[in-house]
Amino acid sequence: MLELKIPGLDKIQLHHLLLDCNGTLTCDTQLIAGVKPRIRTLARDLEITVLTADTHGNARTTLEPLGCALHVIRPQEQAEAKRAYIAKLGAEHCVAIGNGFNDNLMLREARLGIAVIQAEGAATSTLQHADVVCTDICAALDLLLKPQRLQATLRR
Repeated sequence: MLELKIPGLDKIQLHHLLLDCNGTLTCDTQLIAGVKPRIRTLARDLEITVLTADTHGNARTTLEPLGCALHVIRPQEQAEAKRAYIAKLGAEHCVAIGNGFNDNLMLREARLGIAVIQAEGAATSTLQHADVVCTDICAALDLLLKPQRLQATLRR
């Protein structure tokens, strides 16, 4: 569990980290540099799952070095499938990171939603549903590794 104490907000207790794959953890089907050590460290405190439609058909191979769970969703109604997955886990204990249109409901549903803007860009609706926006996945993961950064950004 990862506990966040943000001034002006109730204490946040996170148990799950949900991640998009394409455009978030990978660029052009390649794992983004720096992701693996951060995921490994966060896995000590959080259950980590990648939610993907596996557009390129190589998610399992690409993500295997991370050692996290992989949940492949149907290509239809991806946004709703990701939202439902978080709701089933208990959204109040989830942090979600994504960039695409199909991530907007996931970020809105999660207790903490982080959007990333990288080489693929980010959908405007996803940015609007995020609590925090980062310029890359490593910066987003570092928010969880160094929670004082979140305190500075989200305090009321």
